Amino acid sequence: MTTQTAKVKHTYEDYKRTPDDLRYELLDGELILSPSPRTAHQRTSRRILKPLDDFVEQNKLGEVFHAPYDVVLDDFNVVQPDILFVSSERARIITEDNIQGAPDLIIEILSPSTARRDRTQKRDLYARREVKEYWQADTDAKSVTVLTLENGVYRIAGIYTEGQTLTSPLLQSFTLSISTIF
Repeated sequence: MTTQTAKVKHTYEDYKRTPDDLRYELLDGELILSPSPRTAHQRTSRRILKPLDDFVEQNKLGEVFHAPYDVVLDDFNVVQPDILFVSSERARIITEDNIQGAPDLIIEILSPSTARRDRTQKRDLYARREVKEYWQADTDAKSVTVLTLENGVYRIAGIYTEGQTLTSPLLQSFTLSISTIF
Protein backbone atom coordinates (compact mmCIF):
# COMPACT_ATOMS: atom_id res chain seq x y z
CA MET A 1 0.00 0.00 0.00
CA THR A 2 1.43 3.37 -1.03
CA THR A 3 0.79 6.54 0.83
CA GLN A 4 0.83 9.89 -0.92
CA THR A 5 2.01 12.93 0.95
CA ALA A 6 -0.15 15.96 0.35
CA LYS A 7 1.81 18.72 -1.35
CA VAL A 8 1.61 22.03 0.50
CA LYS A 9 0.28 24.86 -1.63
CA HIS A 10 1.76 28.15 -0.47
CA THR A 11 0.13 31.55 -0.78
CA TYR A 12 1.40 35.08 -1.21
CA GLU A 13 1.27 35.50 2.58
CA ASP A 14 3.65 32.52 2.96
CA TYR A 15 5.88 33.95 0.25
CA LYS A 16 6.17 37.30 2.06
CA ARG A 17 7.66 35.45 5.05
CA THR A 18 10.61 34.02 3.08
CA PRO A 19 14.10 35.33 3.96
CA ASP A 20 15.11 38.62 2.31
CA ASP A 21 18.62 37.37 1.55
CA LEU A 22 17.39 34.63 -0.79
CA ARG A 23 15.56 34.90 -4.13
CA TYR A 24 12.26 33.04 -4.20
CA GLU A 25 9.36 32.82 -6.63
CA LEU A 26 5.93 31.32 -6.06
CA LEU A 27 4.67 29.23 -9.00
CA ASP A 28 1.29 27.58 -8.65
CA GLY A 29 1.70 27.60 -4.88
CA GLU A 30 5.20 26.05 -4.93
CA LEU A 31 8.03 28.05 -3.36
CA ILE A 32 11.03 27.95 -5.68
CA LEU A 33 14.46 29.09 -4.55
CA SER A 34 16.59 30.49 -7.37
CA PRO A 35 20.37 30.63 -7.13
CA SER A 36 22.24 33.87 -7.71
CA PRO A 37 22.59 34.64 -11.44
CA ARG A 38 25.84 33.91 -13.31
CA THR A 39 28.09 36.66 -14.65
CA ALA A 40 26.85 36.29 -18.25
CA HIS A 41 23.29 36.64 -16.96
CA GLN A 42 24.13 39.85 -15.09
CA ARG A 43 25.93 41.37 -18.08
CA THR A 44 23.08 40.53 -20.43
CA SER A 45 20.54 41.95 -18.02
CA ARG A 46 22.41 45.24 -17.72
CA ARG A 47 22.93 45.50 -21.49
CA ILE A 48 19.21 45.05 -22.16
CA LEU A 49 18.02 47.13 -19.21
CA LYS A 50 19.90 50.34 -20.00
CA PRO A 51 18.78 50.89 -23.63
CA LEU A 52 15.25 49.72 -22.82
CA ASP A 53 14.97 52.04 -19.84
CA ASP A 54 16.43 54.95 -21.82
CA PHE A 55 13.93 54.38 -24.65
CA VAL A 56 10.94 54.13 -22.30
CA GLU A 57 12.02 57.26 -20.37
CA GLN A 58 12.73 59.34 -23.49
CA ASN A 59 9.35 58.46 -24.97
CA LYS A 60 7.47 58.71 -21.65
CA LEU A 61 5.94 55.26 -22.18
CA GLY A 62 5.87 53.99 -18.59
CA GLU A 63 8.41 52.39 -16.27
CA VAL A 64 11.03 49.65 -16.46
CA PHE A 65 11.96 47.57 -13.40
CA HIS A 66 14.48 44.80 -12.75
CA ALA A 67 14.95 41.88 -10.36
CA PRO A 68 14.64 41.40 -7.56
CA TYR A 69 11.16 42.92 -7.65
CA ASP A 70 7.93 41.03 -6.99
CA VAL A 71 5.21 40.73 -9.61
CA VAL A 72 2.10 39.41 -7.88
CA LEU A 73 0.02 37.74 -10.57
CA ASP A 74 -2.38 36.12 -8.09
CA ASP A 75 -2.30 34.63 -4.61
CA PHE A 76 -0.41 31.52 -5.81
CA ASN A 77 1.93 33.07 -8.42
CA VAL A 78 4.57 35.65 -7.56
CA VAL A 79 7.50 36.01 -9.93
CA GLN A 80 10.66 38.12 -10.10
CA PRO A 81 11.32 38.64 -13.80
CA ASP A 82 14.78 39.84 -14.72
CA ILE A 83 13.35 42.92 -16.47
CA LEU A 84 9.80 44.16 -16.90
CA PHE A 85 7.95 47.09 -18.41
CA VAL A 86 4.65 48.59 -17.29
CA SER A 87 3.04 51.09 -19.66
CA SER A 88 1.74 54.45 -18.48
CA GLU A 89 -1.79 53.25 -19.25
CA ARG A 90 -1.37 50.41 -16.74
CA ALA A 91 0.60 52.35 -14.08
CA ARG A 92 -2.15 51.61 -11.55
CA ILE A 93 -0.66 48.11 -11.06
CA ILE A 94 2.54 49.64 -9.63
CA THR A 95 2.36 49.83 -5.84
CA GLU A 96 4.84 50.85 -3.15
CA ASP A 97 5.70 47.18 -2.52
CA ASN A 98 5.42 45.45 -5.89
CA ILE A 99 3.56 45.06 -9.16
CA GLN A 100 -0.02 43.84 -8.72
CA GLY A 101 -0.94 42.26 -12.04
CA ALA A 102 0.59 41.47 -15.41
CA PRO A 103 3.25 43.81 -16.81
CA ASP A 104 3.08 44.67 -20.51
CA LEU A 105 6.51 43.13 -21.17
CA ILE A 106 8.55 40.56 -19.26
CA ILE A 107 12.14 39.64 -20.09
CA GLU A 108 13.68 36.50 -18.62
CA ILE A 109 17.37 35.80 -19.07
CA LEU A 110 17.73 32.06 -19.27
CA SER A 111 20.20 30.30 -17.01
CA PRO A 112 20.88 26.59 -16.56
CA SER A 113 18.81 26.44 -13.37
CA THR A 114 15.80 28.36 -14.77
CA ALA A 115 15.71 27.86 -18.56
CA ARG A 116 13.27 24.95 -18.58
CA ARG A 117 10.88 26.67 -16.20
CA ASP A 118 11.15 29.98 -18.11
CA ARG A 119 10.37 28.24 -21.42
CA THR A 120 7.43 26.21 -20.14
CA GLN A 121 5.81 26.95 -16.79
CA LYS A 122 6.45 30.69 -16.79
CA ARG A 123 5.61 31.03 -20.48
CA ASP A 124 2.22 29.40 -19.83
CA LEU A 125 1.67 31.49 -16.70
CA TYR A 126 2.50 34.74 -18.48
CA ALA A 127 0.13 33.86 -21.32
CA ARG A 128 -2.69 33.04 -18.88
CA ARG A 129 -2.13 36.34 -17.06
CA GLU A 130 -2.04 38.21 -20.41
CA VAL A 131 1.50 39.57 -20.49
CA LYS A 132 1.48 41.11 -23.99
CA GLU A 133 5.11 40.43 -24.87
CA TYR A 134 7.65 38.00 -23.43
CA TRP A 135 11.35 37.84 -24.29
CA GLN A 136 13.60 34.89 -23.55
CA ALA A 137 17.28 35.88 -23.69
CA ASP A 138 19.55 32.84 -23.99
CA THR A 139 23.13 33.67 -22.95
CA ASP A 140 24.46 30.29 -24.15
CA ALA A 141 22.87 30.47 -27.62
CA LYS A 142 23.37 34.25 -27.74
CA SER A 143 19.82 34.74 -28.94
CA VAL A 144 16.62 36.45 -27.90
CA THR A 145 13.20 35.00 -28.68
CA VAL A 146 10.43 37.61 -28.76
CA LEU A 147 6.95 36.21 -28.13
CA THR A 148 3.71 38.13 -28.54
CA LEU A 149 0.35 37.19 -27.12
CA GLU A 150 -2.33 36.44 -29.72
CA ASN A 151 -5.69 35.05 -28.59
CA GLY A 152 -4.22 33.84 -25.30
CA VAL A 153 -1.28 32.01 -26.90
CA TYR A 154 2.30 33.16 -27.47
CA ARG A 155 3.47 33.33 -31.05
CA ILE A 156 7.08 33.84 -32.04
CA ALA A 157 7.50 37.37 -33.38
CA GLY A 158 11.21 36.80 -33.96
CA ILE A 159 14.30 34.91 -32.91
CA TYR A 160 17.28 37.23 -32.99
CA THR A 161 20.94 36.17 -33.01
CA GLU A 162 24.34 37.87 -33.29
CA GLY A 163 24.49 40.36 -36.14
CA GLN A 164 20.72 40.94 -36.06
CA THR A 165 18.67 43.75 -34.57
CA LEU A 166 15.75 42.94 -32.30
CA THR A 167 12.52 44.85 -32.77
CA SER A 168 9.65 44.89 -30.34
CA PRO A 169 6.08 44.74 -31.65
CA LEU A 170 4.92 46.29 -28.36
CA LEU A 171 7.48 49.11 -28.20
CA GLN A 172 7.40 50.29 -31.77
CA SER A 173 10.64 51.87 -32.99
CA PHE A 174 12.64 50.26 -30.16
CA THR A 175 15.57 48.31 -31.55
CA LEU A 176 18.41 46.44 -29.89
CA SER A 177 21.50 45.03 -31.56
CA ILE A 178 21.98 41.47 -30.34
CA SER A 179 25.76 41.78 -30.70
CA THR A 180 25.77 44.48 -28.02
CA ILE A 181 24.04 42.40 -25.35
CA PHE A 182 25.99 39.11 -25.45
